[in-house]
Amino acid sequence: MRLTDHTTYADGHRHFSSAALWSLFDGDRESLNIAHECVDRHAGSGRVAVRIAHADGRDETLGFRELADWSSRFAHWLGARGVDRGDRVAIMLEPSLAFYAALFGAIKRGAIAVPLFTLFGPDGLRLRVEDCAPKLLLTNAEKADTARALGGLDVVVADARLVSELAAQPTGYEARSVPDDLAVFQYTSGTTRELPAAVRHPQRAIVALMVAALYGTGVRPADHFFCPSSPAWGHGLWHGTLAPLALGVTTGTMAGKFDPVRMLRALQDYGVTNLSAAATHYRMLRSSGQAAAYRYGIRKLSFTGEPMDSATRAFVETAFGAPPCSMYGTTEVGVILADYPGAADYTVKPGALGKPVPGVRVEVQGADGRPCPPNQIGEIKVWRRGAWFPTKDRGHVDGDGYFYHAGRADDVIISSGWTMSAIEIEDVLLRHPDVREAAVIGVADALRGQVVKAFVVSARGGDDAFARELQEFTRTRLSQHEYPRRVAFVAALPKTPAGKVNRKALRESEASAVEPTHAP
Repeated sequence: MRLTDHTTYADGHRHFSSAALWSLFDGDRESLNIAHECVDRHAGSGRVAVRIAHADGRDETLGFRELADWSSRFAHWLGARGVDRGDRVAIMLEPSLAFYAALFGAIKRGAIAVPLFTLFGPDGLRLRVEDCAPKLLLTNAEKADTARALGGLDVVVADARLVSELAAQPTGYEARSVPDDLAVFQYTSGTTRELPAAVRHPQRAIVALMVAALYGTGVRPADHFFCPSSPAWGHGLWHGTLAPLALGVTTGTMAGKFDPVRMLRALQDYGVTNLSAAATHYRMLRSSGQAAAYRYGIRKLSFTGEPMDSATRAFVETAFGAPPCSMYGTTEVGVILADYPGAADYTVKPGALGKPVPGVRVEVQGADGRPCPPNQIGEIKVWRRGAWFPTKDRGHVDGDGYFYHAGRADDVIISSGWTMSAIEIEDVLLRHPDVREAAVIGVADALRGQVVKAFVVSARGGDDAFARELQEFTRTRLSQHEYPRRVAFVAALPKTPAGKVNRKALRESEASAVEPTHAP
């Protein structure tokens, strides 16, 4: 039996091995190519590979055969243009035939595909281009001038002229690569205040990815998958695109400005049975108030990016009839904790990150490097290449072996000797019926060292009375000391391009004090 035949938590651990992962692929330890595994080997199936829900209401359907042919044409076109093995090919496009043809065509050629976020401004694009030094950059007409302004960069527009050039190329291409050849440069979704450095993924990353696919998103061959995250980021590319395609599974995604109602309609129309999204996406579906207007057949749900607040969790279970399963990891180490979607013998605990995936050692360690006892907060670390690798996230383990998140190392707030979790306080604030979004940070205070400050998005007018109401609402549900002593009402929260709340940006802007703060 193959690993995809096992659906229980117990069987997942009992039958897991490195050899079993490799047996899911055509390639082996001598020869492996991501494009072949994700596209070409499924071309004869006649199945749909990708469904795209465009923001303008259009639906685009791409078959495995179509992607195989066009990516081969693109590989030949790159060769004619002088792009060699190891050259970087930057792709700044929304999901489309052109995007997937370029992504898989570059990998077939032996070049390195570099997906870039379409909303990058000049500075964000410049930093990444300077880091990866692409041989060419493929983009749309709207972003072409921004790219050309960088100078010294071969910018190609994905337009009718390119389609005509590609159409003249052969539809067959023999991909030749070994597992250690580099295939993809992936940038994390941090701010441009820090110089970006690409995580460099070799061809064999597709094999390791199956751990996340099997146990983090629960992908199986019969699924109809959907992931709204941009393929410029790790979740959208690896979990939402490459993982399902490698198993011959039809996947779906979105293009253009995100619209929660457009996504709800796609979930219905595409017959989605397995959904993986960022916690922010689920919150936006909830805020739309339109979930009840559509019908769903979803059986497996997963989320990543940040913890899910309890109000959104309750909405997800009611709207879709399945528990949202956490999937936790980093771009550097992949998924290390999961809730095993679809496993009948696994109990999902609300608020937990899950349990370690097969083949991975995870611990919560104290400052002395020793494992913390149950329910004691420390840093989450994973055993990697003979050493403990820090995730820079804090957390704890309960008596049943479930891991919990306690915020980034710099999201811990210490006030008058009390240690508080920004995540925990945010979760309570989000239960208030008038709070649409909330973010919490620690700010300097002469008396207490730090105090909690909450940034709140609400349709209700922000004043001292509302601030006092939120303070009382929080401390009566946590502890008398654990509440926001300062409250700022804002129109929107800063977010990273991947949709995570950017607390770092809040801390950096705090010194300017541009928002009125209520401290009743």
